[in-house]
Amino acid sequence: MGTALAPLAPERKMTMPGTWRRGPGPRTVLTVAIEFILGVVIFAFVTFAAWALHLMLPAVAPVYFLIIVLASIRWGFWEATVATLVAVACLDYLFTEPLYSFRTSTANWVAMGAFEFTSLVVSRLAAHAQEQARIALQERNNMARLYELGRSILLMDRHAPAGPQIAASIQRTLDVESVVLFDAETDFAGESGLSAPALREMARDCWVRDADRDDAGSHAWCRVLRLGTKGIGALGLSGPGLNPLVVDSASSIAAVALERSRALDRETQAEAARQSDQLRTTVLDALAHAFKTPLTAIRAASSGLLEASTLDPRESELITLIDEQSDHLNDLATRLLRTARLDGAAMQVRGEKRRAAEIIDEVLARFPADLDGHPLVQSIPGFDSPGPDPMVYGNCELIVTALTQLVDNAIKYSDPGSPIGFAAATRPGETVFAVHNVGPAIQPGEREHIFERFYRSPGTEHRAAGTGLGLSITQKVAAAHHGRVWVTSDEREGTTFSFAPPSSPPRKQ
Repeated sequence: MGTALAPLAPERKMTMPGTWRRGPGPRTVLTVAIEFILGVVIFAFVTFAAWALHLMLPAVAPVYFLIIVLASIRWGFWEATVATLVAVACLDYLFTEPLYSFRTSTANWVAMGAFEFTSLVVSRLAAHAQEQARIALQERNNMARLYELGRSILLMDRHAPAGPQIAASIQRTLDVESVVLFDAETDFAGESGLSAPALREMARDCWVRDADRDDAGSHAWCRVLRLGTKGIGALGLSGPGLNPLVVDSASSIAAVALERSRALDRETQAEAARQSDQLRTTVLDALAHAFKTPLTAIRAASSGLLEASTLDPRESELITLIDEQSDHLNDLATRLLRTARLDGAAMQVRGEKRRAAEIIDEVLARFPADLDGHPLVQSIPGFDSPGPDPMVYGNCELIVTALTQLVDNAIKYSDPGSPIGFAAATRPGETVFAVHNVGPAIQPGEREHIFERFYRSPGTEHRAAGTGLGLSITQKVAAAHHGRVWVTSDEREGTTFSFAPPSSPPRKQ
């Protein structure tokens, strides 16, 4: 829990009418009456025995002294004082010359003073010992309750909300009237026990002010739930019989339990996302393979019809369109396969070293010479000059695929006739490829999402056709090479995608 439990201060207990609260536990009036009658009987018996045996003061005084000590231990100072007065009277009347008269001698006054002082000292020592025993018992009980609280929280149902379960465990083990647990992450307050709107508001206010708060008048206690210095919620307790150390310990346990519940939720969500991603990857792989077979037949048929040269111009135009679109579908299926293989770790990154200029030439060879009406430039705003022959290390086929996606995106989303920039530069440990275009800026909130599979920025659906897979593939290729990919964009300078694979093999450890 991170909090050591010091000895707990005495709790304020409610005493029911008709009970006696001296000593380690409550004693009923009947018990006190029986003990008093028994004490009187013993005192009378001792007095009668000493008188019958004709004992004198030196022999009887120690017996009375013992009785007064026992009375001080059992009952306390005032009861022992009454016993002292009765004992001194008996000593003066029955055992001091002249007998049967109250002519108090100096010896009786000395005896009474000694008895009274002994009563005072012994009763105080007895009371202190009883109080320490009560505190020790109370501490043991509180430790047992806190242990039971921790145990019950460990057995919580993971599939049910944590807040109400924690509140119910605290209310049950600490035996308080009301418990409110405020979770700052969900802005939800779990409650248990009697309804307490004031305690609920007090807990929320405690969290907002980031300060503990107690109200002795209403027996209400509020603590900010912290993990280290970070506040994660607030705990409110209402009811008698609490003290600051018990409340602090309970709040520490509640904070750990709340954070543990959050961690389990995050773990569950991550596992669900992983399984969903794995299922999606499997489906993509299956669909891509399923598309390949009919596409191969369509392409073979369209190519055969074009080569037959028996079609009129209108038919040739339609068959040419079928052939072009089947090529496009084949390219989409290939992208799906590459994405599935990257997700499933089936694509191995072969290590080879090539010049960045060669890779740029291979990428540009996949596009028309005029890049669909966009002139090619090698100067990019904010990008350093290429430097002396940058080198690239990795699976160059994958790197070409990733850069092809970036150039294809630049052509699709740039303004008509605007230039496309494509360059490479050397950085420590990596080679950075940059692809620049002038067009609509990518908003800051979308710059992370655009690398997610199937994500497309709002407003771009009608600007250019696409599936939302291209940047996802680029990101996967960068991750497979332990590289990185990012984007900078503004309305004035345009948009630049940067892809940085390593420039040399990793050093052997």
